[in-house]
Amino acid sequence: MEIDLRGKTAIVTGAGRGIGRVIALTLAREGVNTVALDIREEELAALAGEFAARRFEGMQQVCDVTDAASVQAAVDAAVAKYGRIDILVNNAGVAPVGAVEAFDEEAWDLCQAVNLKGVFLMSRAVVPVMKAQRSGRIINASSFAAIVPAIGAAAYAASKAAIVSFTRVLAGELGPWNITVNAYAPGMIPTELNRFAEAPPEVQERLLDTLTLRRWGRPEDVANLVCFLASDLAGYITGALIDV
Repeated sequence: MEIDLRGKTAIVTGAGRGIGRVIALTLAREGVNTVALDIREEELAALAGEFAARRFEGMQQVCDVTDAASVQAAVDAAVAKYGRIDILVNNAGVAPVGAVEAFDEEAWDLCQAVNLKGVFLMSRAVVPVMKAQRSGRIINASSFAAIVPAIGAAAYAASKAAIVSFTRVLAGELGPWNITVNAYAPGMIPTELNRFAEAPPEVQERLLDTLTLRRWGRPEDVANLVCFLASDLAGYITGALIDV
């Protein structure tokens, strides 16, 4: 049994660094035409250099997932170059922290805008393309914070819990067109966003003791799941939340 994604076209948001970057590179390595979106131009420039060095097929475009015009422009560019969109990975996210009683309203709004509205806007933009193809895969980043209480991260947890319901509803809406919609919930995977691996040793030990496998996760662990969910092997899986 082999996962074969060759010739497919994917859009990955938040692809400039962290898990998104690894997802984009992994898909490209599997032969996917990979459209990498991020709000940080310098991160995309570095990624473009890596694509060129490895002779990966793809393109990079600055995109603000909270802005409908920016989102539509990115989707239009992908369709103009590759003629179709087979996979959308809604990875972009922010994770502000703080107790509810002292939490900043602007930080709350930004978190919901990027983590939730961004998924809505990107999904809405690709749906007509996927419907016309009568096929597609939408894969959304949720979080372990949607499953257990993430004390001090109410804004993030609320946005990621909402993603789970959004995923299930969209799966129901798009099923008749052979479009699946699933979500993945990364656990403790050190990134620049959460800095788990930079915590004091005693904090790391305490966190690792809560994990079944007693090790940090790797971005590659998420990317491998994304490849499976994007493939024909996962054609009868939809509306699911899968822990990593």
